[in-house]
Amino acid sequence: MPSSLPYVLVLYYSRHGATRQMAEQLAAGVERVPGIAARLRCVPPVSTTCEAVDPEIPAEGAIYASADDLRDCAGLALGSPTRFGNMAAPLKYFLDGTSELWMNGALIDKPATAFTSTSSLHGGQETTLITMLMPLLHHGMVYAGLPYSETTLFTTQSGGTPYGASHVAGSRSGRALDDDERTLCQAQGQRVARLALALTALKGVDR
Repeated sequence: MPSSLPYVLVLYYSRHGATRQMAEQLAAGVERVPGIAARLRCVPPVSTTCEAVDPEIPAEGAIYASADDLRDCAGLALGSPTRFGNMAAPLKYFLDGTSELWMNGALIDKPATAFTSTSSLHGGQETTLITMLMPLLHHGMVYAGLPYSETTLFTTQSGGTPYGASHVAGSRSGRALDDDERTLCQAQGQRVARLALALTALKGVDR
């Protein structure tokens, strides 16, 4: 797609690949909406030591996100596996470093959404999504979950919440996304893309 198109930043951390699979499905949903692109980015792992040892470009998956990726996006989809009902430390570490964007109001009135993967069905999916929601609200973003007009929410036997798409990866993190989870991920990508276009157009009118 042309680089001049607005884009939804699909930003995630994935350790075993499940959240990455979700990110790719959300990006596919974004790309189904004409006039907007998806930009996949991830964040590097963190450790208890302060020395940076990982290469600047990851061996696989999306490249690492920069502050500019976040500043210039028209919308944001944020993904993380759960860690004791909370977002993973690498994603929080990245968000903790966005104070300059917050001070400049760079993300105000942009739509945002979140998605997560857990090992078990009741492994903290909804609480993890809520922890990801809080910094987005502090940035002044407009949060968009999954409405029940997405009827798959009524029938899914695995992932899926009104707070955002989710996935049950299994105890060994090897369970692939099922049809319901893929459907909800793509629907969420489409929704944030449509909202990004609408809110971008409103900003143009305000000017």
